[in-house]
Amino acid sequence: MANVAVIGAQWGDEGKGKIVDWLSARADVVVRFQGGHNAGHTLVIDGVTYKLSLLPSGVVRPGKLAIIGNGVVVDPWAFLDEIARVQAQGVRITPDSLVLAENAALILPLHRELDVARESSNSVQALGTTKRGIGPAYEDKVGRRALRVVDLKDFAGLPKKIDRLLAHHNTLRRGSNLPEIDGGALLESLKEIAPKVLPFAGCAWRRLDQVRREGKRILFEGAQAVLLDIDHGTYPYVTSSNTVAGQAAAGSGIGPRDIGYVLGIAKAYTTRVGEGPFPTELTDETGERIGKIGAEFGTVTGRKRRCGWFDAVLVRQTVITGGIDGIALTKLDVLDGFDEVKLCVGYRLDGCEIDHLPADATEQARCVPIFEVMDGWKESTRGARSWAELPAQAVKYVRRVEELIGAPVALLSTSPEREDTILVRDPFANR
Repeated sequence: MANVAVIGAQWGDEGKGKIVDWLSARADVVVRFQGGHNAGHTLVIDGVTYKLSLLPSGVVRPGKLAIIGNGVVVDPWAFLDEIARVQAQGVRITPDSLVLAENAALILPLHRELDVARESSNSVQALGTTKRGIGPAYEDKVGRRALRVVDLKDFAGLPKKIDRLLAHHNTLRRGSNLPEIDGGALLESLKEIAPKVLPFAGCAWRRLDQVRREGKRILFEGAQAVLLDIDHGTYPYVTSSNTVAGQAAAGSGIGPRDIGYVLGIAKAYTTRVGEGPFPTELTDETGERIGKIGAEFGTVTGRKRRCGWFDAVLVRQTVITGGIDGIALTKLDVLDGFDEVKLCVGYRLDGCEIDHLPADATEQARCVPIFEVMDGWKESTRGARSWAELPAQAVKYVRRVEELIGAPVALLSTSPEREDTILVRDPFANR
């Protein structure tokens, strides 16, 4: 059986939660490999809704091992709050069912404060972050001054590490007219929370190697999406980590050969939260209609999502850069009832036709979509569980998407319910 990595193929919010939950029923282990608690996903299981941000989706299923990998940045307070919230819904979470990589970097209150100060400042360009400290935490990780989960074990050495961290941050805070951080107070807050976090901490890469050798099926769960990748996304309006499938290996401590299949998640239309270019964005009644039917509001922030037609140019690009083998196409039912639907098949940039999104942000903003128009369908696709239950025109739409993006649709989702999924190819099956 192949291990599977799941990544977003657009700008996030594609419905990864449902697909990962659907797959986790077939997996033994679910691993988060990048991002932080800025990434929200909603699961609906037996009528119960779970809203997760940091915890792997498999944590709500009995008998599954959930791992938060080293590529994730972890707010220890948010970590404990989310565990408590999920447990209040009747889910049992213990150190036997959840492992937190001891070499994962920590998000501290000072990271959140810096994030808020930057996004609120009139002197810098707002990037549309969730203001949860994700970016500043990754900056410290790359700058080799971050505190990590394992540091919570070493109270004797922690003051020196805090001093090194604050030598950088207090300089920044003085320049931002923020009060300096008291190292002693930070140390005490970490001492208070450490006993609650450390029972979950462990050598995640060894645990992962063990289950791999036992032949267990592993599901690698990404956050955000390829178009928000720090290298391959619409820079600078991106997240602070790599979101492509290659990060599943680096962010969890497993070799790339052990990831057998990469499943990209894409909506049947396109959405984006926050700032940045969006060639197919609809600012008219059609965009409002899609957003209303699709309930397009962020799981974590509640922010309204921008909506537009499906952009095959972008998804074709993410299929390549993300290493995607097949697509799970979600929310097809949102397009029910439209007289016509449109697919972006190219762009016009300064009078020339191009077939990819350029790297330069100013050129991205000038891209004008070239649309292919298809007849819509009046019949409902909601809840369909086989191709035979779909309107003929909806099937034509899906087939055209496959042609344009250069990848097959492996799963087709027709509602938020887990079982309302048409399986074309099982990602866990060997190729």
